[in-house]
Amino acid sequence: MGFGSYDESEQQNHDVSTEREESEGVDAHEHDHDGELTFESGSSVNDLVNRLEEIKATSENEE
Repeated sequence: MGFGSYDESEQQNHDVSTEREESEGVDAHEHDHDGELTFESGSSVNDLVNRLEEIKATSENEE
């Protein structure tokens, strides 16, 4: 019973360097941005509250 062929050289020990120079590291803050985002929907607060109530009622009916 076989599971396919393989190259025996794959089974040998391979030396892999896991050490990186600091300049090769990943900068987690490379794409950070300072600022703010604003969004105006054009809807009144009452319109938004009414829409929220509709969404809640729909989700309750689906359960």
